[in-house]
Amino acid sequence: MSNVKIEERWKAVLEQEFEQPWFQAITAFLKKELAAGKTIYPPGPLIFNAFNTTPFDRVKVVILGQDPYIKPGEAMGLSFSVPKGVAIPPSLMNIYKELKEDLDCPIPKHGDLTKWAEQGVFLLNAALTVERGNSNSHAKIGWHTFTDAVIRKLSEQREGLVFMLWGNFAKQKAALIDPFKHLVLEAAHPSPLAGGAFNGCRHFSKANEFLAANGQPTIDWKLGN
Repeated sequence: MSNVKIEERWKAVLEQEFEQPWFQAITAFLKKELAAGKTIYPPGPLIFNAFNTTPFDRVKVVILGQDPYIKPGEAMGLSFSVPKGVAIPPSLMNIYKELKEDLDCPIPKHGDLTKWAEQGVFLLNAALTVERGNSNSHAKIGWHTFTDAVIRKLSEQREGLVFMLWGNFAKQKAALIDPFKHLVLEAAHPSPLAGGAFNGCRHFSKANEFLAANGQPTIDWKLGN
């Protein structure tokens, strides 16, 4: 865990959270699991990848996921994103299809969303780690307390952000966000299990319209190949 680092502005904003007993418990749990030979995703240097790629002052859009991918080589610390060369997961493919319908963005041949993160799209998972092959296995170790604090800090200290909450789990986080300062967009989850209910949400064009109306640069959602 010594190779886990977080961007300086985020570090300052979250300083009190890192000192809480529950955060120390997260660190102790992960160290114990690794010592026992468990495989944890994403790798240590990527646990705070969303924070390091999208500094606190540069966040414009928040897309909330549940927890990292559980197969080797997939989790990269950005919600919904997988590295180039890895098969595009079904939920991400449905996001791409919505982007094609909404903004006529060509469907990429890869699942790496780093370009979004570099433009201010904060790709946050509610739990930042997971045990290999065991979905939601770290949901109760304290990460949700931490990421709830992250969402509150963004709501309180920033203005004019767009929060995209997909699925019932993410929608619960609306209670943490000031709707008078920010745009909160809710939709079904892009998972195929939602039966296509995500289709037609138009969140990407709505986000850009809101950003433009607030004098901010819009997001270029095209990823290219």
